[in-house]
Amino acid sequence: MTGGTPADALAGRGNDLLVRIVAVACSDRELPRMAEELAGLVVRSARALTFCDVYVLDEDGRALEWSGPPVPLGEGDVGRAAAHGRTRVHTDGRGAAVPVHSGNTVIAVLDVRSAGPCAAEDLDLVTALAELFAPVLCSCRRLRTAREREHAAEWFAERALEAQEAERSRLSREIHDGIAQRLASLGFHLSAAERALPEHHPEGLAQIIIARGLCELAAAETRAAIGGLRPPVLDDLGLPAALATLAREAGGGPAPSGPLDVTVTVEGELEDALPDHVQTALYRIAQEAVGNSQRHASASCVDLLLEHSADRVRLTVTDDGTGFSVRDVYAQSGRSGLAGGRPGLAGRADRGRRPDSYGLRGMTERAELLGGRVVVTSRPGVGTTVEAVIPIPGRRASTGGSATVAEET
Repeated sequence: MTGGTPADALAGRGNDLLVRIVAVACSDRELPRMAEELAGLVVRSARALTFCDVYVLDEDGRALEWSGPPVPLGEGDVGRAAAHGRTRVHTDGRGAAVPVHSGNTVIAVLDVRSAGPCAAEDLDLVTALAELFAPVLCSCRRLRTAREREHAAEWFAERALEAQEAERSRLSREIHDGIAQRLASLGFHLSAAERALPEHHPEGLAQIIIARGLCELAAAETRAAIGGLRPPVLDDLGLPAALATLAREAGGGPAPSGPLDVTVTVEGELEDALPDHVQTALYRIAQEAVGNSQRHASASCVDLLLEHSADRVRLTVTDDGTGFSVRDVYAQSGRSGLAGGRPGLAGRADRGRRPDSYGLRGMTERAELLGGRVVVTSRPGVGTTVEAVIPIPGRRASTGGSATVAEET
């Protein structure tokens, strides 16, 4: 650059160039789209440049990324310009690699080419533009780093949940095929012993009856443990059928306000089955929501809607119960979206901890671990709606963020 500020180099180009620079800088494009826009701006603004490539330093600071293979730091004119922080004119004189500085650090390189010898005024322009592009590219790099870390955290959470569900399934199978079968056999033999014992041994008969009762209790606890580790109905029938089974069980079980009418609607189809950990999370959210509606809301109807789309699954649970004040529930917590008192889904907003309800915290955490969200809508006397949206791994689009959202209407 012959001297002066970037504004001096651009002064003779007219206001149109400055307007284009501002427009690109203020756009919401991310890397690599932003790099492409800046490269096009360089070519359109210069007198005789035929093309421009923008190379951006990666997070590790070891290579420069662009539309082609990464260029290691210090390799070629682009790599050397980044490593030494100085413009390198190409040996044929038809262009140069111009570093983009952010403080004392090179964050990118503008590599320009021309049909003939590169004009000094074009090189001055590129140098000026490199200085103006620095804040834009710096922000894009920070955003890229934040997104990569977010995706890495989501990937780790998904792998951890997959491993957890695999281990739960393994334990569930082992308990079912081992302890549960042994208890069933023990119960059979105790019944046989009870029938075979002579009537003049009342004490022995009483002990066998007690032992058989304990065996039946242990078998029931074992079945509950298997269901807690992983609901067998999910493995046997899949999520839609599991929700239908949940609806039948809830409708036939006791409720403070009388029988509960639970309906299940499934919309859309998926090319592939949902991963086990996603199915389990949605089933548990539905289970908690229906259970709280049944126990605390004085509801007569609960509607479950499961919607499949290309990149996400949505579960909506709506009841006609007493509802509660979402604002009051969240006022008990120091963090929005997590109720410290763990209130019931569709019950009143109790001030204390409710051990009988997993509540908003449990549903929220299950969804957030999978990069999804939970939205709760309720007010006293109107009922409650819980909406859980979970992205499908590998087809993730924006779900509006992973933070829990709660709203009172």
